[in-house]
Amino acid sequence: MSATAAELDRLAAHPPIVRLIASLTQRPGRPAAVAGDVRLAAILLALRLGSTGEPEVLMIKRADAERDPWSGHVALPGGRMEPADADLAATAVRETWEETGVDVARDGRLLGALDDVTPRTPTLAPMVIRPYVALVRAEVEIVPSNEVAAAFWVPLSALRTADAWGTGNVRVRGGERRVSVFRHGPYTVWGLTERVLRQFLTYVGEPPAGESFD
Repeated sequence: MSATAAELDRLAAHPPIVRLIASLTQRPGRPAAVAGDVRLAAILLALRLGSTGEPEVLMIKRADAERDPWSGHVALPGGRMEPADADLAATAVRETWEETGVDVARDGRLLGALDDVTPRTPTLAPMVIRPYVALVRAEVEIVPSNEVAAAFWVPLSALRTADAWGTGNVRVRGGERRVSVFRHGPYTVWGLTERVLRQFLTYVGEPPAGESFD
C-alpha cells in the first residue's frame, strides 16, 4: 500500500468521515433532471486531516472580476464542464487543480457526489452544479490561481458550531439582501455554497438548525 493510500485510509476511518461514506453509499447524490440549454458545472469539497487531528474542508475566496457572477464570493473550488472532461467528476478534479493546485487524481480519493444544486439568481443562465466530495493528503500544497484571492481550510468543528449559522445582509448587484449564512473568521458564506455545506453536514449526520434561504 502506498503512503498516500495509507494516509487516506486513516482519514476515512475518522468517525464523521465513516458516517459520510456510509451516507453516500446508502443514498448517493441525486442528479437533477437536465433539459434544454443548461450549463453543467461541478464543485469539490476536499477534506484533509488537519494538524489538530480533525477533518478540514478546503474553501476559497474568489478574486474580484467584473465578468464573474460569483466575484469575491467565498466558495468551493469548481467551475463549468469543458468538452474534454470525461464527466462531471473530471470537471471537479480539473477545476480544483486549476484553481488551487490540489491534484486529487494524484493526492486524493473521490468519495462520491451530493445532490445537484442550482443557482437561485434569476439573472444567471440556467445551470446545474454537482458537488463532489474527496479525501486529500494533509500536506497538499495550495497554489491559488489568479481567479482565487485566498484559499483556506475550515475545520469540521467550525462547521458544527451552531452560532456560526444564522442570517445576514449581503450586497448583491448594488443592493442588499437578507440571506442565511455560515460565518468563519472574516469569511461569510451564503447562497449556493451555504446550501452545499448544509447538505454536506446532513450527510455527515449533523445538519445545521434552521432553513436555508437566499
